Amino acid sequence: MMKIKPIITAISIAAMSASVGALAATADNTRTLPVRTANAMPGLAQKVSLNVQENRSRSDGAATVQLNTENAKPVDSMNQLINTKQDDQNSTPAPAADNMSAAELTRKDEQSDSTDDISEGQAVAAPSDVSSIDSSDPLAFELPESEKRQDFSDDPTIKNIEDKDGKRYTTLNLSNYAQQVNNAVWSPNMKVNSAMTIKMQALLDWNHASPGPIDGGWGMNSKKALTNFQAMKGLPTTGRMDQKTWDALVKNIPATKPVLVTYTLTDDDINTNFATTPASAEAKSKMKGLYYQDIKEMLGERFHMDVRYLDKLNKNKEYKAGETITVLNTRGALNKRINRVVANKADKTLYAYDGNQLVATYPTTVGSNDTPSPHGTYKIVNKVKMPWYKATVGEGAQKKVHMLPPGPNNPVGVVWMGLSKPSYGLHGSPKPEGISRQASHGCIRLTNWDVLEVYANIENGATVELK
Repeated sequence: MMKIKPIITAISIAAMSASVGALAATADNTRTLPVRTANAMPGLAQKVSLNVQENRSRSDGAATVQLNTENAKPVDSMNQLINTKQDDQNSTPAPAADNMSAAELTRKDEQSDSTDDISEGQAVAAPSDVSSIDSSDPLAFELPESEKRQDFSDDPTIKNIEDKDGKRYTTLNLSNYAQQVNNAVWSPNMKVNSAMTIKMQALLDWNHASPGPIDGGWGMNSKKALTNFQAMKGLPTTGRMDQKTWDALVKNIPATKPVLVTYTLTDDDINTNFATTPASAEAKSKMKGLYYQDIKEMLGERFHMDVRYLDKLNKNKEYKAGETITVLNTRGALNKRINRVVANKADKTLYAYDGNQLVATYPTTVGSNDTPSPHGTYKIVNKVKMPWYKATVGEGAQKKVHMLPPGPNNPVGVVWMGLSKPSYGLHGSPKPEGISRQASHGCIRLTNWDVLEVYANIENGATVELK
């Protein structure tokens, strides 16, 4: 059976190759997002200082970066990211409310995970006709009477992530920083700057070489995405920006397409169901749905953004109907058939193919040291949006089973794609910031928006290779 209790073993502070160094930390298991404020960005880089020395002796013009950790001084790279001299922000910023180090954040995550009482479980599709259940089907189960009446067919979660129709996006009243991002153009002799970091992350997202949650830092997932994009285009996989890579990134992107846009919040946004996610499986099973915990979490998933970066871009916003916020202009549909995927644990990447053509890549978590994913080749046997989760707590005579309702904070997120090996599958995640850093206990975990893209394009019967 698939065990789902996430174990965060470490938080990596990755050095960038072409821009500033920063890495989004995983949130704790209960994701108490309402306490996040514009100045509460954890100082993840405070144990490391970056001594960036650009070496232009390379024939391809690519920059190299050296990392100096001696005499390190506390630094909050995300605070440095936003231009504090914007016309609309002349006041002195308040001191940071969260100065936890990476080690402290790791301990906090481990402590929060210890409250998760689920020992094993599996994703399941809620049948409309209980009499049709095949008891030999490992995905079959009988819902308690109280849960049979719950219909998630009209749940807005998928629409919140996928659908842009009817929503207003403009470039009016953008800050100086946002305009710098939108106008950024790479050149071989340019200096490291935060505007180009965001532009590169967005271009990778648009080209379906997903960097995961966009956070303004050139960390592990961003560097992987750049390397994967180079592989998709048949370029040398250096993981460093050069002129050929830049030309390929912008080749099919309109020159006027903005990276950051303004969006006006609607009544529907504000009136979405929100609820704090409880820690225990029993408490989760009593929820009507495992909804987003607040509007920032919802918007972060819709716009492929780390929630703390969203908060940094929108200081002092109240997130009420009619208010205009700054968000990322996300990618369009992939519109490519996926008939084979390769999940590579060493690379922490899911490679999506149409035949032999690599069409998309996604950061992923593949198993863990304690419960590794099996190696081998399997098939996609079922695809479920908004799955239920059958959670087992305890062992022996103390064992109990709880049915956890669908929602973005379900243990397998908003999508489950089961494999021909029972209890294993590709699925979403309630903690997108932790992708590539969590342990998945055997399955293949992606962000909710990335797994929806795979879901929309992958065929039933597609081949899944686990390496």
